[in-house]
Amino acid sequence: MNTAIHRGNGDFGEVPDTLGGVILHLEAVTVSFDGFKALNDLSLSIDEGELRCIIGPNGAGKTTMMDVITGKTRPDRGSVFLGRNIDLSRLSESQIARAGIGRKFQKPTVFENQSVFDNLELALKTDKRVFPSLWHRLSGEKRDRISEMLRVIQLEKVADRQAGLLSHGQKQWLEIGMLLMQEPRLLLLDEPVAGMTDEETERSGELFLSLAGKYSVIVVEHDMDFVAKISRRVTVLHEGRVLAEGSLDFIKANEQVVEVYMGR
Repeated sequence: MNTAIHRGNGDFGEVPDTLGGVILHLEAVTVSFDGFKALNDLSLSIDEGELRCIIGPNGAGKTTMMDVITGKTRPDRGSVFLGRNIDLSRLSESQIARAGIGRKFQKPTVFENQSVFDNLELALKTDKRVFPSLWHRLSGEKRDRISEMLRVIQLEKVADRQAGLLSHGQKQWLEIGMLLMQEPRLLLLDEPVAGMTDEETERSGELFLSLAGKYSVIVVEHDMDFVAKISRRVTVLHEGRVLAEGSLDFIKANEQVVEVYMGR
C-alpha cells in the first residue's frame, strides 16, 4: 500500500509500508571506488523501532553504508528500501530526508547564534516557502512540541541559551532533537558520543534507549563500553559486508570478529 501524505513543504512523500516489521533493507549492495569495493554484496535489515549498533574496523564500509542509505552515494548494484515500498536508490538526498531518514554526523551542526529553543523551532516541519515563512507564527501546539522535545533531550533548563555556548554533549543532543522535530522514521547516528564526558555519554545512552521503539535508530560507534550499555543487536562490518550479527556476547565470542579487531 503506497499512501501519500503531505510533508508540509510543498512536496509529497510516501509512508513506508513496514508490514513484516522491517523499516530498512539493503540487499546485495556493492559500491566500488577506483576498483576498491567499499561495500561488497552487503545485505542488512533493520526492524521498525529497533536500536541497532554497527561496529567494525576502519575501512569496513560503515560510512559508505550510511552514504548509500541517505543517497549521498549510489550503489553499483543491489537494492535499498525504506519499508517495502520506497526504493531509496531512486530518490535524491533531499527526497530521502523527507521520506523519513535523518542522519547525524560526528561533529554537531547547530545554529550557534540562535537559542536552543529557536534551533528546535527552525527544525520544525513547516512550510518553508517564502511567503508562508514571512507570516509564520508559532502555534500553541508547536510550542508544546518544542517543550516536549526539550524534555526528551534534557535541555529544558538551557532553552534560552545561545547554542554556541552549549557543551559538546549538549550540542549533540540539540542536533538530535532538531532531527526528531522532522518526524523521522529512521535515525542514523555516526559516533554520537565521541568527545563526550563520562556523564554526557551516560545521558546519551539513556536518550538513545528512550528513543528505541518510537523510532528506528542505527548507531555507528567505536566505543565498545558504550555499545555494551545500549546494544540489543550488533552488526559487525568487515571489508564491506556483514561479518557477524547478534547479541554483544555472541559477537565477543565470535573468533572471526576477535581476529579482525586484534589485527587492526
